[in-house]
Amino acid sequence: MKYFIFGALVVATLFSCKNESSSEETDILAQHEPVVFDGIDESIEPGDDFFHHVNKTWYENAVIAEDQVGVGAYRFLNIPQQELLKSILEEVSSVEHKAGTVEQMVGDFYASGMDTTTINNRGIKPIQPLLTKIEAIDNIPSMMEYVANQTKTGDGSIIAPYISADQKNSSINILHLSQTGLGLPDRDYYFKDDASVASIQEAYKIYLTTVFTLTGDDNAKQHAETVYNIEKKLAETHKTRIERRVVKENYNKIAVSELDKRNPAIGWPSFFETIGADIDSLNVRQPAYYDRVNQLLTTIPLTDWKLYLKANTLRSHDDLLSSDFQDAAFAYSKTISGQAEQQSRAKRMVRQVDRNLGFALGKLYVKRHFNEESKERALDLVNNFQKALEKRIDALDWMTDTTKVKAKEKLYAINKKIGYPDVWREYDVTINRNKFFENVVALRNDDYKYRLAQLNQPPNRDEWHTTPATVTAYYNPSLNEIVFPAGILQSPYFDLYADDAVNYGGIGMVIGHEFTHAFDDQGAQYDKEGNLKNWWTEEDYQRFQAKTQQIIDQYDSFTVLDSVHLKGALTVGENTADNGGIAIAYDAFKMTEQGQDTTTIGGYTPDQRFFLSIARIWRVKTRDEYLRNYVATNPHSPPIWRVNGPLMNFTPFYEAFDVVPGQQNYRGEEERIKIW
Repeated sequence: MKYFIFGALVVATLFSCKNESSSEETDILAQHEPVVFDGIDESIEPGDDFFHHVNKTWYENAVIAEDQVGVGAYRFLNIPQQELLKSILEEVSSVEHKAGTVEQMVGDFYASGMDTTTINNRGIKPIQPLLTKIEAIDNIPSMMEYVANQTKTGDGSIIAPYISADQKNSSINILHLSQTGLGLPDRDYYFKDDASVASIQEAYKIYLTTVFTLTGDDNAKQHAETVYNIEKKLAETHKTRIERRVVKENYNKIAVSELDKRNPAIGWPSFFETIGADIDSLNVRQPAYYDRVNQLLTTIPLTDWKLYLKANTLRSHDDLLSSDFQDAAFAYSKTISGQAEQQSRAKRMVRQVDRNLGFALGKLYVKRHFNEESKERALDLVNNFQKALEKRIDALDWMTDTTKVKAKEKLYAINKKIGYPDVWREYDVTINRNKFFENVVALRNDDYKYRLAQLNQPPNRDEWHTTPATVTAYYNPSLNEIVFPAGILQSPYFDLYADDAVNYGGIGMVIGHEFTHAFDDQGAQYDKEGNLKNWWTEEDYQRFQAKTQQIIDQYDSFTVLDSVHLKGALTVGENTADNGGIAIAYDAFKMTEQGQDTTTIGGYTPDQRFFLSIARIWRVKTRDEYLRNYVATNPHSPPIWRVNGPLMNFTPFYEAFDVVPGQQNYRGEEERIKIW
């Protein structure tokens, strides 16, 4: 998963997956009204369009705020979540705290970013030293030295190094290089010529022209074209998002000495020395991209490269500079997203704090808004879902016992992280209440040092890759772990006082989804230790690939906007996880007392309430511009197909709502895709 309108934001305690509730739990539930599924549109048959059967009334009445691109559940639940974080930040920034404390760092950083008078008065001054360094570049080696030094402060340009586990030896972290260098959302945006993409291209060129003009450049438009053309040359060798899903083709380990022979113009040994990476080998995920960088360094004039670096440096820091730079960035972004108004400074600063000091802010969030009992109850729930998936694996008719044994070994090796880290990330930075730009650069540099210290070391299994307050969840194949932050353990995903059907259809689908990621088209290629290693029999893996191809073909047929179809090959991993997630959640639900009962609540059976809850957690409305870019670049299907897609494959849904032939989403038994 990666990202409801409701009356109050409540952090709920997890409702344990048990066959019987204790008398205390029963008494608590009896004191609260059951969740009501109101607004059901009876004019739409569940078998025609279950998403709109449940959500159309809400959808037609939901209003997207002018400063937002969408409203509802999923990632948009982070909108009210940010209001909670803002209240924390306003509180801690209003008083003085002891230097070095979490409250002081978070409060003073927020205050520094809210001081727009100082930020605007400083204008371009904070970034001028970097522009001066670019002007002083007089050859390719000095250019690459600038590129390397800026990498250490989060200002990536043509080289994108990062540190993570070796995919074929997950016990050690190595350096990886990925393709990079673009300003548009994706390589395809440089080559499409339809009207919507053309408007984005033009908006980006206007953005480049504007930021050049703000630096006093008299040839801003011409220079913007120069930068755009360099990016387009780089984009030509970018792998597409679909191509990058082929995991094994992104593993190309090579000795530094060999890479230097292959790309002599880049000067790899000097680059690695400058960034402090003591290595003799690394993984180059997309070698063709770096071959192109090497070639362009010898053919594009240095003066043009300096313009490219100038544009990139301005783009990397535009949100830290005066309002005219921020306005230019927003003017470009709204063409992509359709967002009508720029968000308030406070909202933008909440994201800045979460991005740069997220675990410090997370400590304050957990202390104020997270029920400690949730961690234990969440673990109970996750453990029961593990058992449900084990039973499903045992029952598979397309997998042999040999592979089933390996699959279950991997399943029970999954590490589970709930709520917040056991070991909190710390920040070795002095925050100055009066220097926002310098604070961010210092924090980016601290983050670089934090990650560099992990190079050539075993992976830090206490580390989290999302902040505790974020509404999301994820599976990490290299560490074979699933993570459910405190942010998602709240209504409507999870509600202490709701019946099991509501919770299993809500957070249950999310839990099942993340478990299934360990066995999707990418996750299935990693063993229980997180190594890229085949653990399948050849025949079983061929059958698995045939089933994932069915998912690709099915989702390719789904229409989103006008003639825009889903990209089945891009979304296959998430679609596999959605289909598996619902099935696992349903099986776990059937192990509960309510799941084995038929007593109705609000006129709906337990099974019906389970499916109604699934439709409700994907209750989202977005702007068309945002959705068009989402389909082009995001590996998740839009919310409507996260409901209708899996349910058309799931026989218990047919039985719960009497779905019959002739209804739009009816599929014959032989057409219903079942993998996990």
